[in-house]
Amino acid sequence: MTLPLLNPQAARQHLEQGALLIDIRTADEHARERIAQARHLPLERLQAGADGALPAGRTVIFHCRSGQRTRLQASALAACVAGPAYALEGGLDGWKRAGLPVLRDASQPLELQRQVQIAAGSMIVLGTALGATVTPWLHLLPGFVGCGLVFAGVSGFCGLARLLLKMPWNRRRLAA
Repeated sequence: MTLPLLNPQAARQHLEQGALLIDIRTADEHARERIAQARHLPLERLQAGADGALPAGRTVIFHCRSGQRTRLQASALAACVAGPAYALEGGLDGWKRAGLPVLRDASQPLELQRQVQIAAGSMIVLGTALGATVTPWLHLLPGFVGCGLVFAGVSGFCGLARLLLKMPWNRRRLAA
């Protein structure tokens, strides 16, 4: 099953008529940037059967960052609703492209996935550059990072993400 798409302008009209906008992104994504009218209800919580989270009979519009997660989980999301349900076309990015307002909190850290990508990419570039200029032994660093990424993908455990969660900027967010 798929959720019918609503372009941002149509979604805005539905919101003005009492529809409920649900942000299915993770807490760290929602904290940094969000649509003011959106209620944060992460995908994991919805999939776990958040009882009473969505009122019966009310129109619900789901969104993520780009619309991809919402499309991929359309059947599960539709099953959570006892009334009309839609997906916001283009997600938060589509909403912004339409010139509609978002709330930004630059004091919040980047979402963890992006932090992992930046850290892993930086270590690979650094290890490659130092391996080419200082000693070939430093080529082990990109190899180690690559193995860690493969392990994270296969096992679902990312040591780098766990390490980054312990960083001061992320601990402040978790404490709030």
